Amino acid sequence: MRLYLTVAAGGFRRFATYGTATAAGVFTNTVFGFIVAYTYVALWSERPDLGGYDQAEALTFVWMSQSLLAAGALIGGGFQEELQERIRTGDIAVDLYRPADLQMWWLAADLGRAGFQLLGRGVVPLVAGAVAFRLALPAEPGRWLLFLVSVFLGLVVSFALRYLLGLAAFWLLDGQGINMMATVVSIFFSGMLLPLTVFPGGFGELVRALPWAAMLQVPMDVLLGKHAGAGAAVPALGFQLGWALVLLGAGRLLQSAATRKVVVQGG
Repeated sequence: MRLYLTVAAGGFRRFATYGTATAAGVFTNTVFGFIVAYTYVALWSERPDLGGYDQAEALTFVWMSQSLLAAGALIGGGFQEELQERIRTGDIAVDLYRPADLQMWWLAADLGRAGFQLLGRGVVPLVAGAVAFRLALPAEPGRWLLFLVSVFLGLVVSFALRYLLGLAAFWLLDGQGINMMATVVSIFFSGMLLPLTVFPGGFGELVRALPWAAMLQVPMDVLLGKHAGAGAAVPALGFQLGWALVLLGAGRLLQSAATRKVVVQGG
């Protein structure tokens, strides 16, 4: 465990060195937040209870989404492109020789990256939104604690999905196409454009049952008190934990299959 904590700390420090990129990201998140926020103001003025949120809750959804966007790699980024490149060049053989589990190594590094992004790119957009708009941020410390647990589980689900994308490079010549498709899917099905509660009927039930909902929609509902109280939030956190275990298990199986493929090919 000490090894993976060291890897996570290294991931944090690695991204902390990119000060200019972080500042540019903060600026982009804040500007995009204002664009989406005013769109939501117009939309919720016509439909005050759209998706079960009032306007203040909808605006909270916007600004907290901007705070979590980089940490959850909702529009790309993260480690999967680096992993794909290491597979393409054969450097993955070095990773497999390390006295560490490949999946746990990348998970620790990605959580370190996400931790920095939460602080480096998450705080300023949220503060800007809170100054410019009336947000429905909770006052109860317990709900913030549940929210942080939910965010952590969402980050693990995000990692697990992107780990599968990274491993796909063992069978694909180029991972760019699948990365682009995954980004589009993530933007729509995570709730980043619109809360998933907006979608009605069977389609709404479907998108709220998919793993992408665990990355943003569920943490936001926990924050906004849609699962008020620790007991009521348990099913939501269980939903996230379930998808995290399923996807991590799928990654483990795919990793095993990929490793056998490398050995058979003499890599």
